[in-house]
Amino acid sequence: MQKIIEIKGGEVRHPMYRMAAPIDFELLAGEQLAIVGENGSGKSRLVDVLTGKCALMPLNGVKYDFTPSKAKMVSDNIKYLTFRDSYGTSEGMYYYQQRWNQNDIEDTPIVKDLLADSFRIAEEGLTRKTVFDKFMVHDESPEEEAARLAQEAADKQAMHAELEKVRKHLYEIFHLEQLLDKHVILLSSGELRKFQLTKTLLTNPRVLIMDNPFIGLDVTARAQLAEFLTLLTKETNVAVVLVLSKTDDIPDFITHVVPVKDLKVGKKMTLQEYKDSMEPVPARMLSEEKERAILDLPYAADAQTEVAPGTEQVIDFRKVNIRYGERTILKDLNFTVMNGEHWALSGENGAGKSTLLSIVCADNPQSYANDIVLFGHQRGKGESIWDIKKHIGYISPEMHRAYMKDLPAVDIVASGLSDVSGLYRKPKPEQRAICEFWMDIFDVKRYADTTLLKLSSGEQRLVLLARAFVKDPSLLILDEPLHGLDLKNRRLVKDVIETFCRRRNKTMMMVTHYQEELPKNIDHSIYLKKQ
Repeated sequence: MQKIIEIKGGEVRHPMYRMAAPIDFELLAGEQLAIVGENGSGKSRLVDVLTGKCALMPLNGVKYDFTPSKAKMVSDNIKYLTFRDSYGTSEGMYYYQQRWNQNDIEDTPIVKDLLADSFRIAEEGLTRKTVFDKFMVHDESPEEEAARLAQEAADKQAMHAELEKVRKHLYEIFHLEQLLDKHVILLSSGELRKFQLTKTLLTNPRVLIMDNPFIGLDVTARAQLAEFLTLLTKETNVAVVLVLSKTDDIPDFITHVVPVKDLKVGKKMTLQEYKDSMEPVPARMLSEEKERAILDLPYAADAQTEVAPGTEQVIDFRKVNIRYGERTILKDLNFTVMNGEHWALSGENGAGKSTLLSIVCADNPQSYANDIVLFGHQRGKGESIWDIKKHIGYISPEMHRAYMKDLPAVDIVASGLSDVSGLYRKPKPEQRAICEFWMDIFDVKRYADTTLLKLSSGEQRLVLLARAFVKDPSLLILDEPLHGLDLKNRRLVKDVIETFCRRRNKTMMMVTHYQEELPKNIDHSIYLKKQ
């Protein structure tokens, strides 16, 4: 049986990224793997080893056999898609509010241009020569040389035709034709997921590694992606490796599972063996002591604790219209949220959920052209964005992408006290205390002085959740808050949200594509449709 990737007793050379035990791992032809584990268990470290990012001792600790792929470089054959990347640029030059500012949008790339670049890179990878090939001397007659060059040209043409077939199929299944002329930064979280996946598949990998590919996708898109990956594994030689934190819905095309726990790579097992070994998640993860601590927090001096719930407007949209170029995002939207209400915001990818939230959070300048009242103030009548933001705690996938600063986690949390992004100061002792309180609530207090980029993506998400709660906001805006969290941390965060919403006059809006993620105190809902 062909071993596409094989590691026996591998140890990472750099001690900072070393696993707790030597790595034994193999991916066989015909297998489709899921690498599973809790947040911080070591899944990303294992992927770094598989892709060659982390060198092993000895240097030949990882063996590859990519046949029948004609590409020879590891980087051409293994593609790793994290979905935490910036909007299509390798440099990651992106700031948090850029998506909502039309002038800055014009300087960002177009979807079709970046997909064309990926197609070109794929062709180059198939014909790229290694150092050995470049210096190999061909002892051949002129006729033999002409025949060889003609054969290489024919092979290149055949490869181009095969890639073109893949491109058309991808465009059809993800309905990309309607996205081709859009600036990448205008894509919704779900649309961005489809774009990134297409961009990677166009490079014709032998092994496709995807980190939590289903999060952020609506029900239809998740089903389409699972169907496409199933078809991909049946009709091509691509070996799919999924890195999953949410392990209760592993797709059926997965044949084997590799568990990772406490920085140790476990023994590979069949999907059914893994399902049989799964332990149930506790019905509650937040302790009674921490629950009481949240409920007993003192309210801010300006909090409307004396106002009867449901008697004051927090948000009031009156026939709101948002457009970007020829595309209408929101049309004649009327929407009112009263104090103490807890809303679920849903809709298919690209329907305008994040755009709506950007208006509430005072990030979208188009709010000034609409009839909008926030916290009793008419937008455009002299209030500053800071007058609005001081009431709001916010988290979103976009925020996660924009806040990837390698600063101590406690400083990231403390930035939520003043709503800054990009300017960070060490918190004062009393500020650090409240930061550590919320980090303890989300079980990341031990990482207070660890820089953010040294944490796993799930641990980073918990830090940003602590940032959203740190000022005890009167309005919580939670856009896909459980992205990338394992089952236990998903239960923990849900417990925290439910407890927080029991506090008097705490208002919440939450976006999720998984109904089971919604807290039990949701009492209102709104569904947005694509225009």
